[in-house]
Amino acid sequence: MRFNQLDRIVELVPGQRLRAIKCVTLAEQHLQDHFPLFPVMPGVLMLEALSQAASWLIRATDEFQCSMVVLREARNIKFQDFVAPGDRLEVSVEIVKVDGALVHLKAVGMIGEQTAVNGRLVMEKFTLADRNGEDAVLDRNIIFGHRHTFRRLMQGLPLAL
Repeated sequence: MRFNQLDRIVELVPGQRLRAIKCVTLAEQHLQDHFPLFPVMPGVLMLEALSQAASWLIRATDEFQCSMVVLREARNIKFQDFVAPGDRLEVSVEIVKVDGALVHLKAVGMIGEQTAVNGRLVMEKFTLADRNGEDAVLDRNIIFGHRHTFRRLMQGLPLAL
C-alpha cells in the first residue's frame, strides 16, 4: 500500500468489525490539486480508506494468511458530505458474509455524527502462490510488510518510520 489512508486503528474485533481514524491535514499532497480554493478529500480516497479498513479487518481475521486482499466490488457507494482539512474521518467496516475467498462488508465513513460516505464492499483474498505457484517467497515478504504496518496502525505510530 503506497498511499495509506488510515492513521490509526481504534477498535478491532476479528471476524466482525474494525474502526479506524483518518485525520485529514492540509499538508496532504492531493489537497493541493483537488480544488485549491476549496480543498476536500477526493471521493476515490474516501472509498480507498473504506477499502483499506476492510483489508485490515480481513487480514487480522485470517491471521495474515493471504498476502493479497483487494477490492472486488464497491456497491451503493454514497458520498454525503465533504471531508476537509482539519476533519477526522472515522471509518467503520463490518463483515456481513464470507463466501470462500470473497468477503462482503458494510462500510461507513463519519465526521462526528455526519455520514460522509457509506456503502457495501466485496473484497477478495488470495496468495500469489495460489495464483501462479511461483511466488511463495514474495507472499512471505508481503505478509511481513503488512504485519509491520498493522502493528504501527494499532499503536497509532507514523507509517513512514
